[in-house]
Amino acid sequence: MGNTLAQLGKILKDIREKTGVHVRIAPAGADETRVALEYCGERCEGSIAGTGEEAQRTAKLVEYLVANADTRTLLPDKEEHLKEILLGEGGEWYAFRFVTKYGLRDGGCFALDIMPDKLLTECFELLKGCVDPARDLVAVMDANRLAVVRFSDEGQSSYEFGQFVWQSLYEELGVRASVGLGCDVPSFAEIARSYAQAVTAVRVSGMFRDAGEVHSYREYLLVRMLEDVPKNRLEEYVAQFNIGGMDEVFGDDEMYETAEAFLESSLNVSETSRNLFMHRNTLMYRLDKIERVTGLNIRKFSDAVTFRILSVLHRLIGQRREDV
Repeated sequence: MGNTLAQLGKILKDIREKTGVHVRIAPAGADETRVALEYCGERCEGSIAGTGEEAQRTAKLVEYLVANADTRTLLPDKEEHLKEILLGEGGEWYAFRFVTKYGLRDGGCFALDIMPDKLLTECFELLKGCVDPARDLVAVMDANRLAVVRFSDEGQSSYEFGQFVWQSLYEELGVRASVGLGCDVPSFAEIARSYAQAVTAVRVSGMFRDAGEVHSYREYLLVRMLEDVPKNRLEEYVAQFNIGGMDEVFGDDEMYETAEAFLESSLNVSETSRNLFMHRNTLMYRLDKIERVTGLNIRKFSDAVTFRILSVLHRLIGQRREDV
């Protein structure tokens, strides 16, 4: 028993150093949560500070980690382990073991899905040099895409980091990449959700041919809300708007791309002109034409919202037709 307790003490010390969770080998007192420790057939009682749902969750994670301490060497290598976590395999236990094994300090983070148009291996090596190796993570997901896990940095937003990644790939390797950003999650245990969102951002930006190279999941919440709606219901929504001329706009690449660029530029005429390399008068002519054809003045916020919703419905209905 004495030798087992000594080994258990080392395991708990390792957990504390790598995760910040301090476990006392003693019955729980006031304002503490019980931890049932089992190692090498021996059982004893431990405790951690705090009570409530979060403390109970942490206690269960510690119990699992201690009970499986001898199997840590059976885990896959770091990159494969990370890949499985991002794909949602193994759940929070698997993520917690990853954090512990590699000495990561857990906390808020988000994921990026990156699809370069060439030189995947070179992009992987470059990305490893763009992140903090003691904190951030990079993995090859398949033959076409890479993933980055970025732990939150108060000095840089997720979008700024995504722009930095895209620019680095382009300037250093001449690679054009589609970069998707997942939402921030409070713990690495939830990173699979952020990565799934990042993948969705890349997929939907391609479906809508949106301008720009970096897209966040938040941009496409409306699309995700409508993607699972049956096609006949989508067509009913379009009919309820009762706005004529939309087919003409959607069928005219110049008008449609101008409108989308205007919306992407937050209804700013000067910024849209710069982004499209278009004279201001030409832009105003096209916006006026859209208003004549549809009755929607997308320089007004309410009409811009209506146009965006109809654009999403049009794309989704067209996608269903292609899938038939």
